[in-house]
Amino acid sequence: MKKYAPCQNEGYFNLRYHSAWLLLFMVAAFGVSCIGDDRFTLHDLRDAYVISARAADAAPSATPGQPLITQPDDGLLELKNQLQTAAKTIDMTIYDLSDPAIEQILADKAAQKVVVRVILDHNREANDNQQAFDFLSTRGVAVRWAPAQYAATHSKSITIDGATTIIMTNNLDTRYYPTGRDFGVVDVDAADNAAIAQVFDADFNGQPITPPVTPNLTWSPTQSEGDILDLINSAQSTLAIENEEMSYANVVEALSKAAGRGVQVRLAMTIAKEWAGNFEKLAQAGVQIAVYEPDAPLYIHAKVILADYGTASQKLFIGSQNFSYDSLDKNRELGLTITATAILSSVNATLTKDFRGGRRWQLSPPK
Repeated sequence: MKKYAPCQNEGYFNLRYHSAWLLLFMVAAFGVSCIGDDRFTLHDLRDAYVISARAADAAPSATPGQPLITQPDDGLLELKNQLQTAAKTIDMTIYDLSDPAIEQILADKAAQKVVVRVILDHNREANDNQQAFDFLSTRGVAVRWAPAQYAATHSKSITIDGATTIIMTNNLDTRYYPTGRDFGVVDVDAADNAAIAQVFDADFNGQPITPPVTPNLTWSPTQSEGDILDLINSAQSTLAIENEEMSYANVVEALSKAAGRGVQVRLAMTIAKEWAGNFEKLAQAGVQIAVYEPDAPLYIHAKVILADYGTASQKLFIGSQNFSYDSLDKNRELGLTITATAILSSVNATLTKDFRGGRRWQLSPPK
């Protein structure tokens, strides 16, 4: 997985991040002056961040239940509010966890006798996840490394009390919050939550499972390629897409064919040299591409496909799946298909803004 580019525009930081990091740096400076004094430790530094983040998030907020979370615009307050509602259980599967405030909420909930279980990726993110693993496992949270059978456990979901699941495109790592374009959806469908619970139990216990087929959910490694290609192939009028990777030939071919049959295909991505060849193929087929530089103020990390917006057949896919062979056919991934008009309208507005804000990909002159 590629990491987000560093933020180059302070406009993407909101006040609470400024406040939290300002206090963090002040405490760090104090710590440097106290080297050799055992009154100051790295745990103090971590606690200072958590206290600052809690204070920054103490502003008035809406009741939990916002169906869509758009990053970086909305921040993580809705997600934190959802976690705070947990009365019985929290089940989290996350590729990358490095957020002291979120980790502290999980620890606090465990202390309140909520059963908190966390699956962290090990195959690719063991180094980044080790600190969270150690912190949580010593504070009453049941933490497991993800099953080794997957190339990576790249899914990003949080289920609360078995009834509400936040399905996300983003990881929970503070380094990437300020610039990352991502989405999360609050899913309260009973069948979806039951299927997610079944898969979580198997992965948590290291048991093999074929995820149940449901109308809304898409799982890797069993369903993702077929479901995503079906969605692209079924589009009749428009496709608006954001993704972090563009390496899978089958997806490139499907998008090219969609453009060839008259579908308006618009793609917004952060540019990387690995995708240049496929961008050329897509542009030659008529796909409209907008790109952002890696150090731009916005990094496209979302994985979304909006098909036929504004028609009776409109639908939206949001998930953890990148357009790569591993992501679709080797990883543990989770995505959700949605038809709710309000969510589709909001995502459409964001995708339109992002496409307009990027630089148009120009075909290389013929040699």
